[in-house]
Amino acid sequence: MRKDLIRGVLATVLFTVLLGLAYPLVMTGIAQVAFPGKADGSLVGDRSTLLGQAWKGEQYFQPRPSATDYSASVTYFGNHGPNQQSTMYLTRQNLQAYMSREGKYDPGLHASAVPPDAVQFSASGVDPQISEANAAIQAHRVAAVRRLPLARVQQLVRDATDGRALGVFGAPGVNVTKLNLALDHETTR
Repeated sequence: MRKDLIRGVLATVLFTVLLGLAYPLVMTGIAQVAFPGKADGSLVGDRSTLLGQAWKGEQYFQPRPSATDYSASVTYFGNHGPNQQSTMYLTRQNLQAYMSREGKYDPGLHASAVPPDAVQFSASGVDPQISEANAAIQAHRVAAVRRLPLARVQQLVRDATDGRALGVFGAPGVNVTKLNLALDHETTR
């Protein structure tokens, strides 16, 4: 029994040092060398391009709705199914807000043309991308408010669009943080 206890304690100490200390330090070192920007959170100024964030004002593209107000420390995905009353209510409420904000800049916009990511919560609440369709609708508002040509805003959208993961997985997405920072840079020149 004593022998088993000593082995158990030694195994615990060994694996704690190996997997709790050495492995994370090695991986952090490799990440810092191979991906220095991403390893530090992909920061641009005081914002991370890896996280969706709240942007106040009509001059900014808006990210997907967030159940956590874009807090990265309490990411959340509700277990509400698509047929639950609470989900339908929140989706309808988000759709009304989206139509109210975008409709005055895109008079031909119909609720049926609003992409799902504009009104539905993301799985984490902090996804940094919106769909290209969502960005195309919002481009009208941003161009009008910032007094920029629509074609220039559309080019900035294309520049902030990330491709599919590994070239085949998922859909291309527009990084809202990169796009809004590029717009701020564009209008302060």
